[in-house]
Amino acid sequence: MASSSGNDDDLTIPRAAINKMIKETLPNVRVANDARELVVNCCTEFIHLISSEANEICNKSEKKTISPEHVIQALESLGFGSYISEVKEVLQECKTVALKRRKASSRLENLGIPEEELLRQQQELFAKGLARQQQAELAQQEWLQMQQAAQQAQLAAASASASNQAGSSQDEDDDDDI
Repeated sequence: MASSSGNDDDLTIPRAAINKMIKETLPNVRVANDARELVVNCCTEFIHLISSEANEICNKSEKKTISPEHVIQALESLGFGSYISEVKEVLQECKTVALKRRKASSRLENLGIPEEELLRQQQELFAKGLARQQQAELAQQEWLQMQQAAQQAQLAAASASASNQAGSSQDEDDDDDI
């Protein structure tokens, strides 16, 4: 396994990703750990090779961003031309997924409701939420006041009961004196 000294040479694909790909590709085959490690290293080296070549092609065309076309040209120049048709299919799938994501994120824009109206509705909902919160706080305060009143009533009743008992025992003491 690569050490984590911080060099670019030590960058690898996560082992879990490789394990998942191996399991999906070869579901009924057991693969030794050292073979898995070798696959990780080969994948890392392949990606490094392709990206370096694509970067050179990008620089030669005086671009600052590596495009899919640069990667395809890199595959061709490195002798991996047989992969190009499959790479193009995967690229098209990625573009389709990205387009669906963009469409999903723009649904809000496609509602036909002006932004000002959406903002007004949002503020109205916030106000309702604030009103509910205030109502809950008032209910809690009322409940606490009722609890305090009940406790005071209990204390008053206990105090009255105690003074009645004290008064009746005083009367009994007075009766004894007669």
